[in-house]
Amino acid sequence: MSSSPEVLRDRWGIPHVRAQGIDDLFYANGYVHAQDRMWQMDAARRRAVGRYAEWVGAEGVPADSLARRLGVEAASRRDYAHLNGETQRMLECYTAGVNAAMAQLPLPLEYRLLGERPEPWEPWQSVAVMRQRGLLMGSIWFKLWRAAALRTVGPEAIRWLRYDDGGQERYVSPQDAALTGRWIAGLKDLAPAIEALLALAPEDATIAGSNNWALSGAHTASGLPLVAGDPHRIYEIPGMYAQLHLSCDDFDALGFSVPGVPAFPHFCHTESVAWCVTHAFADIHDLYLERFDPARPDHYETETGWQRADSRTEAISVRDGAEVQVAIEHTRHGPVIARMGRHAVALRSVQLDPVDRSLDCLLPMLRAGDVQHFNEASRAWGVIDHSVVSADRQGHISVNVRAIVPERDRVNGWLPVPGWTGQHEWKGFIPWARMPRVVDPADGMIVTANNRISPEDAGDYLCTDCHPSTRACRIADLLRPMTAACVDDMQTLLGDVSSARAREIAARIAAVSVEEGAAKALQAMLSGWNGQMVLDAVEPTAYMALRQTMTRLLAQRSGLENAAADPFASMAAPSVVPVNQLWWSLPELLRRDDCSLLNGASWDEIIKESLEWVASSAPLSPWGRAHRPRFAHPLGLHFAGQAVAPVSNPVAGDGDCVNANGAYPSSGLAATYGPVARYIFDVADWDNSRWVVLHGSSGEPGHAHYEDQNAYWARCELVPAPFSRQAVDAAAVSRTHLTVPLQALSAQ
Repeated sequence: MSSSPEVLRDRWGIPHVRAQGIDDLFYANGYVHAQDRMWQMDAARRRAVGRYAEWVGAEGVPADSLARRLGVEAASRRDYAHLNGETQRMLECYTAGVNAAMAQLPLPLEYRLLGERPEPWEPWQSVAVMRQRGLLMGSIWFKLWRAAALRTVGPEAIRWLRYDDGGQERYVSPQDAALTGRWIAGLKDLAPAIEALLALAPEDATIAGSNNWALSGAHTASGLPLVAGDPHRIYEIPGMYAQLHLSCDDFDALGFSVPGVPAFPHFCHTESVAWCVTHAFADIHDLYLERFDPARPDHYETETGWQRADSRTEAISVRDGAEVQVAIEHTRHGPVIARMGRHAVALRSVQLDPVDRSLDCLLPMLRAGDVQHFNEASRAWGVIDHSVVSADRQGHISVNVRAIVPERDRVNGWLPVPGWTGQHEWKGFIPWARMPRVVDPADGMIVTANNRISPEDAGDYLCTDCHPSTRACRIADLLRPMTAACVDDMQTLLGDVSSARAREIAARIAAVSVEEGAAKALQAMLSGWNGQMVLDAVEPTAYMALRQTMTRLLAQRSGLENAAADPFASMAAPSVVPVNQLWWSLPELLRRDDCSLLNGASWDEIIKESLEWVASSAPLSPWGRAHRPRFAHPLGLHFAGQAVAPVSNPVAGDGDCVNANGAYPSSGLAATYGPVARYIFDVADWDNSRWVVLHGSSGEPGHAHYEDQNAYWARCELVPAPFSRQAVDAAAVSRTHLTVPLQALSAQ
């Protein structure tokens, strides 16, 4: 025997794990993850390495094929081999706990439905799951969207198909007032890529975000910081995050864990430091057009001559179907993700190359005593780009962009670039010391909401696309006047449903001259509306229906609705859907009264047609009913008679609000993405912290804790997050001692 870690569970079923040694603690970490989320973490590793079709059949083949082409398994095995000994030991102990739970516990419902059993966990698979959870987020989809739109609207117009706020930015990193330039690619800059892209005739003639902030003691009642936020993802079931508390002689930490990965990659507080992340939208992916030799199809062109591509074939097993053969090619730039005649598109991404040592950051982050040492601890992080906000018990607050970003020309941020010229290659990586970083800003607050990291003329090229600043500005406006803020204030802010974007578009709709009738009555409904996306009002439904209709008409008039058939959109489906991409362009086009994509129509005409369409459609429901999420378990379509999806209560807000329960225009009004968890960390009193997840702590359908947090989550209420030994003991409703056999750890 090694020792006997103790697992205490509170009324929400959340595990609070205590152990003396770090090995035993991570054994218990793996055990409770498998106990609560076994099928979820198993599905994540299968998706990561391209084996999901073995469970779900043909629908899993496209994603499995991409995972095989990207070489996620090989990259994850390589990265594990390069981790330091202590990190490898952590993963080995975690693996032992996972496998013990798999061997000892009843299998979740999903295995029984599939008639399957889990395979033993391996340490490198945690690296694969961590990679899969942020794989290809960000710039790749915007580049493919502009490439797909190029042939339809031309090179002049694609310069405005950009995911940002038209230069009306709030920056994560404060800069000199003179550095406010917005770099718009000129036709001369884009000429090589445009020429190459236009030469590719069609053969058959994207949303994660988050909010977070830190408020210094100058604004709080306690005199020490408050940290809060919410990660935004697709509403997947089970939810991405699992609440967890890990305590040993080395550290004491509470936060949101990722099932399949030990410790706390994203959201956590220890006794000394709290931290949280948002997606930074740094450009860590490049797409290269490769030109292959028609006479030698395995050779591609470079500036120094022809090179042979590495190639192989892998077989994907398909449930209830024939085996699928996948041809895999690599050029000097990376894996080929699509072939188009003699051309191909290759991906070069920091997520695949060079060696990633992000998991080496996990233990140093837990041991950091202040924000300075925490920032140092996370400098090797590269698996996905983050704006990391932190605060410590000394009262310091900080934001640090943790990412490995290549040094190259900013024109790479717009389109796939020619791979045969040698003019668009990476020149290395931006040094950690030059990445945006702020400690203790003068105004006493830090806000990130996927807004632009820094001005585009501030030096290093970091990103082209980012989220509009509407959420960041709203959060900052509400925080700024606070002088005695408390946890209740942070909870109220997390639930804010005021939309400046809705007010802006509603005002533009109200300015159009409309004849008397149903369309006029609909217009009058929005005249003077306050832009509050509340549950019991019809105005939010009217606004959203009108904006979606205007976006659909923009797609039709511009011809971009047909861009979905373009090879560049096809290879990115379903992430590049024209109407979803144009949703973000619409406000800026309206603001500038830019009719260049309307083929002779005016925006007044588009607005009138939209009013008439919505007014003649079915009666509008209150927003809470129209916007109610529809949670779906990944196996729900396969086992329709089984109750595998949790309850979903009505939610307020939309994608432009702080409470960002958003809807994809292509899918109607129902919320499909948004805050999958919320947290408030009170640095002055950790026991005063709160948290909540989308459905519950358990991922098993029918479990008592499968959906017991959903009603709180939907109302934007958070539940207690006890931390001190006394508070955890008082909150505990069950205690279990795990037996950790020495051979289980030594065998790893």
